[in-house]
Amino acid sequence: MPSSFISLVLTLHATKWLHVISGLDNMQLEGCMTKTTDSIEKKVLLHAPLSRVWRAISDSSEFGSWFGVTFEGPFVAGAPLRGAITGTKVDPEVAKLQKPHEGTPFNIVVEQMEPERLFSFRWHPYAIDPNVDYSNEPMTLIEFRLEDVAEGTRLRITESGFDAIPLPRRAEAFRMNAGGWDEQLHNIEAYVARG
Repeated sequence: MPSSFISLVLTLHATKWLHVISGLDNMQLEGCMTKTTDSIEKKVLLHAPLSRVWRAISDSSEFGSWFGVTFEGPFVAGAPLRGAITGTKVDPEVAKLQKPHEGTPFNIVVEQMEPERLFSFRWHPYAIDPNVDYSNEPMTLIEFRLEDVAEGTRLRITESGFDAIPLPRRAEAFRMNAGGWDEQLHNIEAYVARG
């Protein structure tokens, strides 16, 4: 096949994809495609009662099981809480990805606990380098909002405040957490499905 033909095909293919990609700017899938550098939003419909989902996110032991962290105590609104990454108990593949970070401190400050409606906390996003002191950096806010629906419970997770993260690590923290929240949605879905 002549190289000019291959070049033409590649050019046409690339042009077609540019048109497809530029069309994505107007697409919204339950808020997940919103263009912003400051926040990540994810939604999932969980086929479990509101009370079950609330327990999974508001009880530090249950949260740790699906999220992959062991906390030193319960969640208390307004209080800091220390923990360490241990690996999720619901997905062996995700647990394998968490393994290199096992033992890494996982410190949060619980903000709000409104039963069966809202659980929120602050943390230092993607704070996994043991040689970096993140304590002087701003924290992002994570909100778990619950809505009782006919099919079960709609969970919306929002992490905001990335624009305040120092520029040298902002994009990487955003990228890693966006992917991480996708995995955590699968984890909580599997966890509450167990009953």
